[in-house]
Amino acid sequence: MDKVFIEGLEADAVIGIHDWERRIRQTLRFDIELGFDNRKPAASDDVADTLDYDAISQRVTAYVRASEFGLVETLAERCVALVMEEFGVAWMRLKLSKPGAVRNAIAVGVIIERGRAE
Repeated sequence: MDKVFIEGLEADAVIGIHDWERRIRQTLRFDIELGFDNRKPAASDDVADTLDYDAISQRVTAYVRASEFGLVETLAERCVALVMEEFGVAWMRLKLSKPGAVRNAIAVGVIIERGRAE
């Protein structure tokens, strides 16, 4: 299976379960892998035949900025569902990192994989 990836996408959101977290915006980092057959765009060299990672990045960023979830698990699941539905992706892996959330750790978060890998 071919994959298109978006690495290190950052977006600020209200996220967390503590009262102080509900009053601030925190930067979240996303690494996204999308299953996509690249043979057609490789043969045609036409952007219309490929998966538009810029459009996906913009859509995820806008969604995250507008969100106010308590759990990163909820936000990650919603982002995966949004991309798979709106962009017709059959397989996706998303890593959502919350930098600085735990003392002495670079980041914490979740990795979600949905769909059928070929």
